[in-house]
Amino acid sequence: MNHGCRSYKEMERRLKVYVYEEGELPIVHDGPCKDIYTSEGRFIHEMEHGSHRFKTSRPEQAHLYFMPFSVTWMVKYLYSPNSYNLTPLQEFVSDYVKLISTKHPFWNRTQGADHFMLSCHDWGPRASEGNARLYSTSIRALCNANSSEGFNPQKDVSLPEIRLYGGYVDPKLISPPPSTAPRPHLAFFAGGLHGPVRPVLLHHWKGRDPDLHIYEYLPKNLNYYDYMLKSKFCLCPSGYEVASPRIVEAIYAECIPVILSDHYILPFSDVLRWEAFSLQVNVSEIARLKEILMGVSEDEVLRLKEGLRGIRKHFVLNQPAERFDMFHMILHSVWLRRLNLRF
Repeated sequence: MNHGCRSYKEMERRLKVYVYEEGELPIVHDGPCKDIYTSEGRFIHEMEHGSHRFKTSRPEQAHLYFMPFSVTWMVKYLYSPNSYNLTPLQEFVSDYVKLISTKHPFWNRTQGADHFMLSCHDWGPRASEGNARLYSTSIRALCNANSSEGFNPQKDVSLPEIRLYGGYVDPKLISPPPSTAPRPHLAFFAGGLHGPVRPVLLHHWKGRDPDLHIYEYLPKNLNYYDYMLKSKFCLCPSGYEVASPRIVEAIYAECIPVILSDHYILPFSDVLRWEAFSLQVNVSEIARLKEILMGVSEDEVLRLKEGLRGIRKHFVLNQPAERFDMFHMILHSVWLRRLNLRF
């Protein structure tokens, strides 16, 4: 981390978070702890049940107030499949804010500015529209951190998207090979053809060049993580939404992430220098992708891989949470936005 070290230490010393007890299982006080929305459930669980120092039972002493509802579980229990009607989600959020603002004085004291929600579901931003103050004033920690769709980096927090099959990091990614180990492939991508960016990538590079291993779907006899571990660069294009779990998978594999996205506010970018461990390539430059990657010197590749090794801990979900891990980084990002508030 760079300039955030002092504020991190201040957070550890001072921060207190009150978690609202209102709401019932399963939509409140729970969330998914495996598969693609892991970030959401694991944060809610750690915030409520972890042995950390940040939670307080005395709301009058809190700096921040957490609303522990799960948008993923809203979608599961309230949404009618294929209806594309998000009104039930927004109504739930509206009712929840109404309940806490009626029962407690804290929301009305700041118009929700020191309150935060967290969601990794694509529809998290849309669900937050259920209350105008929550959408425009409160802190929203979101995986879908798209600045062209209302995400405001001055008050909102970009949340890493992590896919943990079965709830655990794949054993192949726990101890990647040394930085000096050969990586025979220049770049790798395999993923479904959805969203505006991937069709451009596959149009230019699928099956076009032996150095760029670009697949729509990886053949069943090949292993996804083996390819990551054998590649210098892992391509991370947006899908339907800007975030991609490939970014964190690439970090674990120490495969330099190449972020192909427009309008994506990267996680923890107010304290992490993403240029020290990743590349960002404009979508308009995808036709020049091999030229760009070949232009990265071996010394630069080693520097970026060392950068990956240094920041990996910030993207790990430990149980229980550990200093500087993802739980603490999310709280730190929320804390930074709280420091900006004046009321």
